[in-house]
Amino acid sequence: MLNEALARPVTEKTLNLPTDKPITVRACLIGDRLHLRGLYEPPLALGPLVLPAGENGLIMLFRYGAVVMFNLSAGEQERYLQELKPRVQEPLAKLESEDTSIFISPPEVDSIITTNGIGLYDFSLSRLKVVAIVLARSVALARYEAAMTSAFDLIEPLALHIEQETRGWRIKELLRHIGGVLLTQHKMVGRVEIQDKPELIWDQPELERLYVRLEAEYELRERNSILERKLAIISRTAETTINLLHNRRILRVEWYIVILIVIEVLLYSYEMWRH
Repeated sequence: MLNEALARPVTEKTLNLPTDKPITVRACLIGDRLHLRGLYEPPLALGPLVLPAGENGLIMLFRYGAVVMFNLSAGEQERYLQELKPRVQEPLAKLESEDTSIFISPPEVDSIITTNGIGLYDFSLSRLKVVAIVLARSVALARYEAAMTSAFDLIEPLALHIEQETRGWRIKELLRHIGGVLLTQHKMVGRVEIQDKPELIWDQPELERLYVRLEAEYELRERNSILERKLAIISRTAETTINLLHNRRILRVEWYIVILIVIEVLLYSYEMWRH
């Protein structure tokens, strides 16, 4: 189904979402990376890759593993996710998802957010892309928040007992988690680019108001700032713990040297006494 979609690319003219009722939207993070090779004809437009799906729906694909589906039934969503599996690098055992709906707002109001979903001035492809970008970043943040919680479960007891003797296997586990945290930081900055304004907004400034409102509604900046503070705490705790261990090992070596010197003095004194 995905390869067939190349024969009918989505454009403003071919976009056929119904406007007389709310449209369901579901965003999923399905893996560490999504390979899109062969699904588009270069050059790729700004924003996610957009493909038609179902009767009157579409899907938007992001390289960092996010998929956003518009106007698809539960069965259609499952089929497309199954078809994407061969393209997923390091698939998640449990998908991160975000569900909402979009509807046409009154003509005098644009980009309103209610308990029923997101109101848009129209269902233009550009506005749908902005919605997809925000939802995709939100599910990616949810994944990173879960990873950070796991790292904190290990860091907290070490921070509380940092003056106590720490066994080697705990340090190995600590280093493994620190490596995972650093990888998470790399993904946040290098792949998802949560703090950066989408290129689509630079190209179409009239969409900035919609993006800013959605970014605030899903608290992308606030959540990202909390993650950065947690990263800093984990890094400082790890550095302190490793330095403490290093100092203990140096002290242990110094004691070994002192003991060897004492033994040598005793042996020399014994030899002198014998003669």
